[in-house]
Amino acid sequence: MVTRARLAAVDEANFTLDHAGQVNVFLVAGLVRPGGFVGPNGLPDMPMLRRGLSERIETLPQLCRVAVPVGRRHAWAELAPDLEHHVRAIPAVRGVGGLEQVCAGLMCVPLPLDRPLWELLVVPGATTDGLGIVLRIHHAIADGMSAVAIARTLFQEDALPAPAPVESATGPATPGSTLAQRSQRIAVGLQRTLVTVINHGVGQTALLGPRSALHGVRFLDVSLGSLTSHVRPLGGTVNDALLDAVAAGYRAVLTALSEPIPKSLPVSVPVALTRHEGSANQVGVMLVRLPLDETDADHRLRLIAEQTRREKPRARAQGTLELMRGPVGARVMDVVGRRQRLVAGFVTNVPGPSGTLRICGAPVAAIWPVAVLAANVRSGVAALSYEGRLWCGIHVDAASIPGSAFADGMAQELLRLTT
Repeated sequence: MVTRARLAAVDEANFTLDHAGQVNVFLVAGLVRPGGFVGPNGLPDMPMLRRGLSERIETLPQLCRVAVPVGRRHAWAELAPDLEHHVRAIPAVRGVGGLEQVCAGLMCVPLPLDRPLWELLVVPGATTDGLGIVLRIHHAIADGMSAVAIARTLFQEDALPAPAPVESATGPATPGSTLAQRSQRIAVGLQRTLVTVINHGVGQTALLGPRSALHGVRFLDVSLGSLTSHVRPLGGTVNDALLDAVAAGYRAVLTALSEPIPKSLPVSVPVALTRHEGSANQVGVMLVRLPLDETDADHRLRLIAEQTRREKPRARAQGTLELMRGPVGARVMDVVGRRQRLVAGFVTNVPGPSGTLRICGAPVAAIWPVAVLAANVRSGVAALSYEGRLWCGIHVDAASIPGSAFADGMAQELLRLTT
């Protein structure tokens, strides 16, 4: 192994959030149809899959290195992945529900630190005429945007158009570099830190608290075209529609828990920053207060859109959350986060590939991302656009949050937004 540069501080911070009961791993699950390495009987040819992926993996340095300790930090060292381990089949499941259960179980299984920080699992039985897949990539080597870029390179057979830009009222902003601008960012960062520590915007609720080892995952998908047709006349984006559906999901959960419906419920929403070399994680954080007390669903979406138009440029201008710019701050945040009452959930939406993905000749028919849970937050929703649909993964602490109620509430609102 040849040691390379030390990890960027923001990437090193992601190891801090990877500990017992919590894995800091980007996970995406999917279904693939017969073709290429998938036979007409739905069975995989694993040697063919590994041969087909090996050349692509060689072009992805993120997948060919391991983090080795250097003092209290880590540095990257080159290490060719053992594809017998990194690309492997697991026992067959029964349908998409079985794939959901596989993903739920993986949300408390860490990736081994003595190997490159990724794996691709093949899941027989997830669909009647094909296979399921699960790709896991540690957040130390990729945030959501760069993980999708890795998947595009790993899977695609033909050149595809660049993914659509992240929806925003303004383009990504590069934080200023003058002394005054840096001083302003530091001041705002400290203010955000204090707010994170002392804010009690979320009252007593089962949505927050110590998490169990029992995870639940549910999948949804909806037509992007129909969704866009409904929300654009209201001044909203697909991301605003997702947040509106999440609001409906939380209303359903709180009703199922016999808890009062608050006026609003704040959630944390990552926003993409200008991409640059040096670190794999380049995201800011936007706080959105979901107006749960608004019974007019279209007006609720307008209220959400007004917030995101205002807050997204601010989050991009501020850059990475102050406490996540290095491992020391991340350790503080990890401790404080177990008692925080600033946000009740996580919601993320990543633009997906513009064309059809193929894994060694097998077309990818469906793809669902699954959000990471952290701190004392017991629920999260992740979404990704692909093949004209928005694919959503709901992740909950199943011992505290009724995932079926969350999924049903979201599904009903998404149906309203597309009919």
